[in-house]
Parts: sequence; C-alpha cells; structure tokens
Amino acid sequence: MSIPLLDLKAQYLSIKEEIDQAVLAVLDSSKFIFGPEMKRFEEEMALYCGTKHAIAVGNGTDALVIALKACGIAPGDEVITSPFTFFASAEAIAQVGATPVFVDVDPRTLNMDAAKLEEKITPRTKGIIPVHIFGQMADMDPILALAQKHQLKVIEDAAQAIGAEYKGHKAGALGDAGTFSFFPTKNLGGYGDGGMIVTNDDALAEDARMLRFHGCKTKYYHDEIGYNSRLDELQAAILRVKFRYIDQWNQIRAEKAAVYHQLLAPLADAHKVILPFTDVNNKHVFHLYVVRTTQREKLMAALTDRGVANAVYYPVPLHLQKALAYLGYQAGDFPIAEEACKQALAVPCYPELTQQQQEEIAVILLKMLG
Repeated sequence: MSIPLLDLKAQYLSIKEEIDQAVLAVLDSSKFIFGPEMKRFEEEMALYCGTKHAIAVGNGTDALVIALKACGIAPGDEVITSPFTFFASAEAIAQVGATPVFVDVDPRTLNMDAAKLEEKITPRTKGIIPVHIFGQMADMDPILALAQKHQLKVIEDAAQAIGAEYKGHKAGALGDAGTFSFFPTKNLGGYGDGGMIVTNDDALAEDARMLRFHGCKTKYYHDEIGYNSRLDELQAAILRVKFRYIDQWNQIRAEKAAVYHQLLAPLADAHKVILPFTDVNNKHVFHLYVVRTTQREKLMAALTDRGVANAVYYPVPLHLQKALAYLGYQAGDFPIAEEACKQALAVPCYPELTQQQQEEIAVILLKMLG
C-alpha cells in the first residue's frame, strides 16, 4: 500500500488535455507577463469571490505583504493574527515593519478565538489577519465588529480556503482584503507559485496593483517603492483550467471528510481522537483533514510503516519560532495552539482518494488508537 498525502499526478491526468492545450496556447502567444490569461483569471476570481477587484501576484506571501502595505500598515503598528498557522501569516506583518501580536485559537475550529481578540487590541493596533485554517473560515462577524469599533483593517488569510464560506459569503470577501495562495498543494494549486488579493476597496486595489509592479502606474514612472510580484501567464492559464473544477473538487473533499467522520466515529466517541469540527455557519472545503491525538508519534509511525503519507501541521506555534523570539513570548502563552501543535496530524484527503484507501487508513487508526 502506498497512499500519498496528495496525488497531483492523478489530478493532472484527469485534466491533462485541457492543461496541455492551455500551456501550448501561452507558448504560442509568446505573452508571458501581464497577458490576457492573468487578466481573465483576475476577472474570474473577483466574480467568484463576490468582490470588485482581484489582483494577481507572485505568491501567497506577497499577497499578504502587499495587502498590508496597501492597507497602510507601517513600522510601529501592530497586527493581530493566529499563532497556529504557516509562518507567512506573521512573517508578512514583520516584513512591512509592523509587530505581530497573537491571540489563541478556538479549541474546536483552531481558528482565531474572536472572544479573546479585544484584549489584545492596543493604541498601536492597526489590523487583524484572521487565518482560515485547513479550509474553514474564522468566526468573522465578531472580528469585523471589533475591527469597526476600533477602526482596524481586516485582511483575510484565505490561503487554504478558496471556496469556503461563512454565512453564505466567500472567503476573502468580508475583510478589507483577502489573500490567496496557489502553491501546488492548495485546493486550487498552480504548477509553481502564485497568489491573489481580492478587495472591494478601489483605492486599496489601485495601490496593490502599483505595489506588485515596482510602484508603477505607468511604466518607468514610480510613485512609491514596490515589489516585483506578478503571476505569469503560464500559471494563470493553468489555474484558469483548474478553476473550472474548484467547486466540484471542494465538494468531493467534503464528501471524503464525511467518510472519515463516519469511519473514525468510534475513536471520537471514545475520546481517543478529535476529528475536524465544522461550525454551523461555515462551508468547509477541507484543504487538509487533520485529526488530533495524544498518541501522534505512535500513529505517524504506524501510518508511515504501512505506506500512508501523513504530515504535522504545525510542529511549532508561531510565538515559539526562533525567528520571532524578539517578540518575547514564552511557552504557555497560548495553550490551545501549543496543544494543537503537539497533537495535530493530517491524513490523505483529496478528490482522487478512493473509499477503499480511506477504509485502509481508518483501519490503521482504529487498530493503533482503539
């Protein structure tokens, strides 16, 4: 038995003819940067998310950095985010000279705990980055209410959550801006790096477009210091093909998650494992299916021994990362995030995974943890 965590080869083969045609069309056009594929993809993303604007950039981290800059976040400011996420969420804050401030996560969803948010707000706080972890949106209503009360910018880190919904609203559409990553392993992944910013704010969109291209509105006339962060035509063409399938693929991911829920229910009922929780307000797109157990190392060894790929998301919370030691946080500051980092384990969950494979994976979990 050999089951990968994600089977990108199988995905490619399922749409090979469309992908190949799209790539060859770009090669034939010889338009590789700022071409029609990128512009059409921006239009399609804006329509899909329900926003006025979509600005394609080089990767998901650049999307966060540029969105922060376009929101006016500057040195001396503070931006609140989650300690249970990929490093880029805090790294982007530091990259613009601001200070990352963390708030612990909800024990069920592992998203930012909105009930603990206001106590972190200071006169220096200028923004909030809620991270929609593993494909489920954060509890946005109270976050947005606090942002309005304290006049804060909200940038949704939706890198793992394209197509997810909160009370019928798509990820990325509720804050001042939303950011996406098209890293190959994402639900909508390219064959290289890519990112997107979506927003309803005309001024923010204009600034983001300038920032992604060296601070230019007109070539060779630079209004501000910017970046070189552009989504190339090959990636845009590939992503446009895959974009046609995103809702279908997300639905299949949710169905796979439901199968796991059923198969692993005895472990959950016996409190041997915590299964992913979906809030009633949310449509979860299951970028990852993450279980939590106090016997993670034992389970990892058993899965690996039987050829089942698995991965830890995330081994170290952001407040305990060496690169952020200057912030002065200590172990114990965010106990729920720290516990999740000790217990969380992702098992294979993707559209091409078969039910037989899921049953084989479930047998290993039931045997090792039951």
